[in-house]
Amino acid sequence: MLVLVAPGQGAQTPGFLTPWLDLPGATERLAEWSDAIGLDLVHYGTKADADEIRDTAVAQPLLVAAGLVSARQLFGTEEEFARRVGATAGHSVGEITAAAASGVLTPEAAMMLVRRRGQAMADAAAVTETGMSAVLGGDPDTVVAHLEKLGLTPANMNGAGQIVAAGTAGQLAALAAEKPEKARVIPLKVAGAFHTAHMAPAVDALAALVPGLTVADPRTRYVSNRDGEVVADGSEVVQRLVAQVSNPVRWDLCMQTFQKLGVSALIEVSPAGTLTGLAKRALPGVKTVALKTPDDLEAGRALVAEFTAEAGSHAAPDADAPAE
Repeated sequence: MLVLVAPGQGAQTPGFLTPWLDLPGATERLAEWSDAIGLDLVHYGTKADADEIRDTAVAQPLLVAAGLVSARQLFGTEEEFARRVGATAGHSVGEITAAAASGVLTPEAAMMLVRRRGQAMADAAAVTETGMSAVLGGDPDTVVAHLEKLGLTPANMNGAGQIVAAGTAGQLAALAAEKPEKARVIPLKVAGAFHTAHMAPAVDALAALVPGLTVADPRTRYVSNRDGEVVADGSEVVQRLVAQVSNPVRWDLCMQTFQKLGVSALIEVSPAGTLTGLAKRALPGVKTVALKTPDDLEAGRALVAEFTAEAGSHAAPDADAPAE
């Protein structure tokens, strides 16, 4: 089974969108989305510096746009995506990319939603100085207990020995000074304590946008960050997208679901690398391709073709199938 995944905030780097503009239709598509959401995606993806694209209101639309542009190069039509992909998921804001790729939202609706999400989360982050740090290594239960002792939230349970802590600047400073046993702590370049109670105001802002969205059921299995469960109802997918802003990301459970479903290949859309890295450690034996630049498309297409030839019985998955 082939799984398509989309990265979350922090995956962006200055100029990462530049090589993708050489592909047919990419510039035009990005220009249309830019006009629709009032944000120059081409500028931010090609000329902006690291501080500019660190801005949550910029980073999130940029990530979803890049993911959709790169996915389009592998799957030219919605029907082809549904026929070849057995499951899809995204990490944090990447869930919106996955929702659009699987047909829950149109690309245009996804861009409107992520634009509002980024703005609302940036506004919520501005209330208090907050941030996030990755905790690498250590016993997971011990790490979580240590974070809770410091008042921090384990905001991303990423699996493969990685937990992301989120909280105030003071709490993160205490974590840097008092690390969990056998663990390293690395500050992340994000502008807030995402997936914590600090983001509650953003949930209300997104909920107000939902009634105006056109929603469809996913064409392939959609695996949710909330609990790693397969969600077959499009309205529930969107409700989870809204609530997930202030809830922890359980990417560890998503990867467990991939394994239960029988994943044999995984492709991460642009700007790729983070999720394929986790998969290599947590899903040994699974073939992976990270779409970092258009040069990786050939390997991606070859993997899709290999999967189709080897596992045609998975080509039209039942969205209602249990995760076991």
